[in-house]
Amino acid sequence: MTVTEPDVTVVVGAYEAMPYLVECLRSVEAQTLDPARIEVIAVDDGSTDGTGEYLEEFAARAATHVTVLHQANSGGPSSPRNVGLGKASGRYVFFLDADDRLAPEALERMVAMADRNGTDVVLGKVEGINRVPPKAAWVQTLERTDVFHSNIKFTLSAQKLFRRALLERHSMRFDESLFTGEDALFTMEAYLRADGVSVIADHTCYYLVGRDDGKHVTKSGSYTLRFDSARALMNLIAEMVPPGVERDKLMVRPFLVTLLPQFGPKYVGDSERVRRHKFELAKPLMDAHWTPEVAVRLKVDERLRLQLVAEERPELLLEVAEFVKSKKRPDAVVEKRGRRVYLAYPHFRTGEAGLPDSIYLAEPREAREVEGYREGAASVFLRRVTRKARRVLRAA
Repeated sequence: MTVTEPDVTVVVGAYEAMPYLVECLRSVEAQTLDPARIEVIAVDDGSTDGTGEYLEEFAARAATHVTVLHQANSGGPSSPRNVGLGKASGRYVFFLDADDRLAPEALERMVAMADRNGTDVVLGKVEGINRVPPKAAWVQTLERTDVFHSNIKFTLSAQKLFRRALLERHSMRFDESLFTGEDALFTMEAYLRADGVSVIADHTCYYLVGRDDGKHVTKSGSYTLRFDSARALMNLIAEMVPPGVERDKLMVRPFLVTLLPQFGPKYVGDSERVRRHKFELAKPLMDAHWTPEVAVRLKVDERLRLQLVAEERPELLLEVAEFVKSKKRPDAVVEKRGRRVYLAYPHFRTGEAGLPDSIYLAEPREAREVEGYREGAASVFLRRVTRKARRVLRAA
């Protein structure tokens, strides 16, 4: 059968995807959206496990229109996604990983949401199977929002519904030089360029599957790839968003999700050589993008670790990372008749470290967990925290 401008093109990039591919494609067949309104572009990225052959079998019997393309292994997910996107003819595009699954009503609900609101990106609720999915974005269904007034910045995977006209208008493609975080870069750009984003939080649309063989791409790769990913995302945000509150909101994401884990519990087990290298890789990122306004948006232990990275103090960071790894709770120091809460992580008020109290000052969301805290005027509190942090970072 032939399809003229289907509603949605499902792009499936597949490499060594058996047997997970069977359930993946079965979930496409089970869609409640009319098969005539769906097109599938499947790209076999040089598989040797029967993935390519199974795709051909599926194409021969599927009710929907399926195109199968074969190419030499590219080494990452970007190339097959780009190839599939280049062949897509649907009004919308959905990138489906070959080891994951769609819920039966996923495409119908997402297309309807985009059509109803005229939005360019739709996020369908994600559930995990042997994996922990992101949760921050699924608090409530949002007919129309954007990246500055929601938590969608914390879910930057490619498994979204994108309006193809948006992608083509801006010649958007996945960065094939990145081997992790390529989806974060693509999705953040789409959020920033989109005329509205919708969130479906009251119905599961996507199942994120953890492979038993441990071959999921996010589990592999050198730590240096994480720095490449953080650098690319920070640079994109800096290029597309002027300095100010909105940029600060978005910068939290690469610092918190991509960079900070390199200076947490895994840092304790790193060799001295790797620790030094991590500091070297982090320095230009901290110099360019670490600001007081970003710092005050983080919890105390997060802010403290990144501040020690910014100040190039690995000897102090190690003790903090060990404390975090132990999962101990820091003592809380409540002052100013309950209006100030300091969390006494290592080096708090020690003369040798010389770290100012403001780094340890908890903002309301963290301070609320401490007995004796009186919130008072939150806006005044935050202004004071920001002023103190700004003075500290500028003096560093």
